[in-house]
Amino acid sequence: MDLRQLGQRVKARREKLGLRQADIAAALQISAQAVSKWERGENAPDISVLAELAHLLGVSIEWLLGATSPSRETFRATVFCTSLNGFAAKAASIPPGEVAAWANRIYYAVTEAVRRHDGVPVKYVGDGFLGFFAGINHARRAVEAARLARSSLDPDEVVIVLHVGEIYLGALGHPDYQRPDIIGQTVNTAFLCMPWVVAHCRSGIGVTEAVVAELGAEGFDRAGKVKVAGAEGPITVYEPAEA
Repeated sequence: MDLRQLGQRVKARREKLGLRQADIAAALQISAQAVSKWERGENAPDISVLAELAHLLGVSIEWLLGATSPSRETFRATVFCTSLNGFAAKAASIPPGEVAAWANRIYYAVTEAVRRHDGVPVKYVGDGFLGFFAGINHARRAVEAARLARSSLDPDEVVIVLHVGEIYLGALGHPDYQRPDIIGQTVNTAFLCMPWVVAHCRSGIGVTEAVVAELGAEGFDRAGKVKVAGAEGPITVYEPAEA
């Protein structure tokens, strides 16, 4: 194995996706120093993380190791998305700078909770935050991050939805302004569940049946079913029992 070539491939794909070494490290549950050593050609990924690394970078293991087989476009992850309650009302009643300060305070707490449990923040759009968790125990880490975020904020300020499935990670937009983003039905479903969770989950955290399938039903209360465009049937939504 040519470690220098492998490192160059990892770095090139990471930079194309707009990810930091710390993002790769968080998603794979390893140190940022390990990723740095890979990219410098000083070490190779352990076989236990090679498959997850390939999935995260959207390539095949064979490509990472120097072959030219087709890339893998998606990988399995837990999507973490939020909505800020009262955003429209605040935007209509207080100066924009105060709205931004309020939103940034919430986004700081949410982002720190996601990072603490090795998730990857992706973007902020108005009243929404989007991130994901990949690798070992991704669903469990996402639930723990959601609990932490809610515990550090006013219960009425933010709603969080978690969903598991295949996602596509890539850089979107004009080449001069590209940013990393995740897209696909898994992301759509998470956001489309948001209004229902706002109305029916008193905990402020909605967890889809796909997440519960990863973790088991213990510790979750069934909240109800929601119809989502693109899904084959109604999706059962739960909330953490002690959230």
